[in-house]
Amino acid sequence: MSSYVIPPLPQASVPVLGSADRFPVHRIYCVGRNYEEHAKEMGFTGREPPFFFLKPADAVLPVDQGTTGSLPYPSLTANLHHEIELVVAIGKGGKNIKAADALQHIWGYAVGLDMTRRDLQNEMKKQGRPWSIGKGFDASAPIGPITPAAQAGDVANAAIWLQVNGADRQRSTVTQLIWNIAETIEHLSAAWELQPGDLIFTGTPEGVGAVVRGDTLEGGIDGLGTLRLTVA
Repeated sequence: MSSYVIPPLPQASVPVLGSADRFPVHRIYCVGRNYEEHAKEMGFTGREPPFFFLKPADAVLPVDQGTTGSLPYPSLTANLHHEIELVVAIGKGGKNIKAADALQHIWGYAVGLDMTRRDLQNEMKKQGRPWSIGKGFDASAPIGPITPAAQAGDVANAAIWLQVNGADRQRSTVTQLIWNIAETIEHLSAAWELQPGDLIFTGTPEGVGAVVRGDTLEGGIDGLGTLRLTVA
């Protein structure tokens, strides 16, 4: 039995809807600019090849269904943005997975937020430097319970939305993904061998914007419930 020179940190995990069991998180992959209207609002057009960035596994901020989570306002930023996303939870790993086979690798789905320190991200872009500081900070991946795939309904055609303090900010449908779920898994698994426990944040629709301390965010995806939190 292995021993460690320091105690290992707890396994990052996410609740599972209707179960006391939890989903262990291995890696968090995120797809950039994967809704056409969001790509346009960020200054890009067309169906560019998908690109990816990662967040640390322990960046997850799990929020149980029916509760309100608390999102700490992160350091070093004055421009914290919300990005509501469909999250895909991988249950069966693999590499070079074909789109036609991709859905067999999915354990479930969840509602997630890719929180972004936009000012830091934009500054890194200007300097041509990596922008992990804008995306991969503590608690930057709030997520609701994972719904098993068999119970999730027609995710590919589901509505996706986010309100801040009760007012609409983002509203679209998953059909507007530039690269759909299966295509995203095909591209992603060509670059990394996917593992059970991986989470894929599939991209955000248009309407991203800033939040401040005291704001309440509530977002949802048809069939997957809602994610609600306040900015502390």
